[in-house]
Amino acid sequence: MTMPLRKDAARNWDRIVAVARALVDQGIPLQLNDVASRAGLGVGTVYRHFATPEALLETVATPCLEALANHGQQALTGTDPWRALEGFLLRTVEAQVTDASLAPVAAAATDTLPRTTELKETLRSVGTALLGRARDAGAVRRDLADADLVPLMCGIAYAVNVHGGTPADRIDTAHRYLATLLEGLHATPQHA
Repeated sequence: MTMPLRKDAARNWDRIVAVARALVDQGIPLQLNDVASRAGLGVGTVYRHFATPEALLETVATPCLEALANHGQQALTGTDPWRALEGFLLRTVEAQVTDASLAPVAAAATDTLPRTTELKETLRSVGTALLGRARDAGAVRRDLADADLVPLMCGIAYAVNVHGGTPADRIDTAHRYLATLLEGLHATPQHA
């Protein structure tokens, strides 16, 4: 059990994470010395909270990962397997194109924080379960392998990041690309 932070330590933690969030959103790589300077804190304070830039980046990504995991677990309770998969993929692609911390954390081969590993495993298992339910219901092409889903979603996110237009246009572009993908995934009589 972790002891709660003192008020000043909690304020420092919040300040560090807020500065890191702003840097990630601007596309600036996290460097702990830079974060300390921008947060108006000593470098030692930042290092006491976050031993590495990866730990800080994972902390920045945690709310998004938690929201996706919660949404996925809710989707598993839905009665329509196709709609549940569609809704989960829609939420996932929206997160991919709006939260700059998600892609590098999701793509990392190893995680710094146990919570990150736990959330990524939850997302993988939820995605696999939702796809399996839709496949079993005959709503998804049978030739779509479980391992295909993540690369397809990453492809959409990459395409939106490269060709999605202005930040304001990116969600619409992501929705359009996902709709095209879903049309291809949806079972037709010859694929069912």
